[in-house]
Amino acid sequence: MKTLFLSVCLFMASLTAGAQTRYSQEMADSQGKQWTHGKNWDYVNGLVAKSLLNLCEQYQYADWTTRYYEWAKAYADNAINPDGTFKNFKKGNIDNINSGKVLFALYKHEKALDEKNGTHNADRYKKAADYLHNYLVNEYSRIQNGDAKGCFFHKDIYPNQMWLDGLYMGAAFYAEWQGEFDPDNAGAWSDIANQFKSVNRHTYDKDKQLNYHAWSYDPDDANSFWANKTEPFKGCSKEFWGRAMGWYFAALVDVLENMPQSHPDYAELKQITLQVAKGLERWQDKESGTWYQLLQYDDSYKSKCGIANYLESSASSMFTYAYLKGIRLGILPDSFAGVAEKAYQGLLKTFVTKNEDGTINLNQSCRSAGLGPAKDPSRDGSADYYLCGKDVTIVNNEGKAIGPFIMASLEYELKNK
Repeated sequence: MKTLFLSVCLFMASLTAGAQTRYSQEMADSQGKQWTHGKNWDYVNGLVAKSLLNLCEQYQYADWTTRYYEWAKAYADNAINPDGTFKNFKKGNIDNINSGKVLFALYKHEKALDEKNGTHNADRYKKAADYLHNYLVNEYSRIQNGDAKGCFFHKDIYPNQMWLDGLYMGAAFYAEWQGEFDPDNAGAWSDIANQFKSVNRHTYDKDKQLNYHAWSYDPDDANSFWANKTEPFKGCSKEFWGRAMGWYFAALVDVLENMPQSHPDYAELKQITLQVAKGLERWQDKESGTWYQLLQYDDSYKSKCGIANYLESSASSMFTYAYLKGIRLGILPDSFAGVAEKAYQGLLKTFVTKNEDGTINLNQSCRSAGLGPAKDPSRDGSADYYLCGKDVTIVNNEGKAIGPFIMASLEYELKNK
């Protein structure tokens, strides 16, 4: 009851404060440092660090010389040597590419400082970004056959598998690198587009208007025990997990922000983004404006362990970010403005609470979820797994929700400035 009371009070305060309340900054102040400062190179920490750099860029805080910038920079410097090499980069995992998104803003800002001060601090970030790009494009494992040829494995321990999560981790970084350093390389953009076109072709359910969490080119492989063995949706996992769709939606919008509109695949990726937006509009909870952990059910779905399906903050934050940014960039039509507005207000009302010291929390996130590998048969992709799995617990102030919430808040504040 106390948590609910605080949530309602905070939401009512937001209605009176209006655009003057910067929840992006409040969340960064409350939760940003614990996910970045001195942390290891990890996609979750990198996601939060990226949101802090976006905050610096949008508000130009004191020429970026703020705690937000220092936290993000310390995160990168903890992983990268002065010569731009990584201290302990782990290959074979597309998640480890995602943190490279922080390198672009660090490079641009430090380069400006170098030109002003005659220093040489920026090169390390460009070299580190180049290393990640070259590794992903030239070395990282790909599917070798079929209509998904050339698509990245999610991880080496998941051979011939594509997860929606991986599009945000790998393809979105790839696109930002191309946009910054080689925007006219049509072949690279085709490679990036192929990731989305392939996964959409195999995972999209037109009746439910959603994409399944993952697809395996080789569903008979022991590591793909969770995959459907027959049509329809051969190779697909069984459920529509909210956060997987969140990664996917955000990745599409981020890639299209960088992709030349003249490229032949731009229109198809834009159409896929519209398809995702329409599907999620259908499954948005009408009362709260947010979304459930398992998108096709409401809280009447009860699992074998007694945990009911629940409204989930990381997916809801990702969807809100993608809707708002997609509308701003003209990728999505203004007709989705009502969905986005209801979603953002729903985030504040449903998930945000305030502590006695004035800091805020973002509650009710799924800690983790995945599929397999063979040595972990409990991760079977069933609805019960996404609610009862040993690694699937409900937590508060999870970085996979904090970063997208800050990004969604920045988009909302930009719209309402």
